[in-house]
Amino acid sequence: MPPPVTGVPLIDSPSVLQWPADNPPSLATLAEPTANRSFDFHASIDRCDMVLVSSGNYHMALRELWFDVYLKKYVPGLKNWYYTTSPPLAPALIQSGYLSVDNLAARCRPQVVVGPASEIDALAALGAAEGPRLPLHTSRGNVILVKKGNPKAIRTVWDLGRADIRVVTPNPKTEQGTFANYSGSIYDIAAGDPAPPKGANARQLYNAIFNNGEIKNKWLSGSRIHHREIPWSIAHGQADAGVIFYHLAFYLAQSFPELFEIVPLGGTVDKPQPLPGNRTATLYATRVGGDWNAVQLNAREKLIEAFSSEDFTQILQKYGLRRP
Repeated sequence: MPPPVTGVPLIDSPSVLQWPADNPPSLATLAEPTANRSFDFHASIDRCDMVLVSSGNYHMALRELWFDVYLKKYVPGLKNWYYTTSPPLAPALIQSGYLSVDNLAARCRPQVVVGPASEIDALAALGAAEGPRLPLHTSRGNVILVKKGNPKAIRTVWDLGRADIRVVTPNPKTEQGTFANYSGSIYDIAAGDPAPPKGANARQLYNAIFNNGEIKNKWLSGSRIHHREIPWSIAHGQADAGVIFYHLAFYLAQSFPELFEIVPLGGTVDKPQPLPGNRTATLYATRVGGDWNAVQLNAREKLIEAFSSEDFTQILQKYGLRRP
């Protein structure tokens, strides 16, 4: 018989952000912190009554609209649905009719897609979009997200070029639009600064961040979902700072007040007034054409109604967004 175990193991698991869950905790869970997802749930889902595929940078506002407004007021009793909040998936999903999440297969086409104008235009070129696109919301510019206490004393975009500052961005290939927005804001804010640091200019700053071959790990990026990856890198990884949408930073500072702090790029944390060159972004919704049954068609139109509602306008304002 072996002796009693008296030691305590070191849990070999990376530090991950414990994101607020949309559903209440369950006694039965397959959450796996090392991967921050699960490979141990195997299933195939089809015959969905409602599917929304959406850009994810407003996920906090979408969650409240979906659970507190759409499901309760517009389609009570709707059972078979899912929505995604990630970089663009719509064209591939519409063409294949198949979405995989680890070992889960969802074989349902979306009835509604939300994304930037370029993604909606791509759907229209495929002949998938139906009817006019609906402008949903516009961001209120970008800010710099830093660790709590701002230990590197970062105050402006010029500080991002310092040799001791490591900058994290969206992946320039898998999230091209958002990368262009954030990196372009850095350049344009610097270019419009009437009093730049002595001897500095926007091109020099941009090269110091993105084209610096002398400083190892000066520029970092995530792989494909920046609204999860940028805060992780700042909280537990390599980065000191990242330019990010104001509404995302506001949500992060509220959700993890012990981890993050906001450096405004115009105005204040509570009242942003974007500096000249600080770019905004607008998302649009579009219907997807298909041979929908009555339940699916009703769910689609009710979601468009919910997106257009005063309820959603108030939710957007709550999370630092505005109507176009």
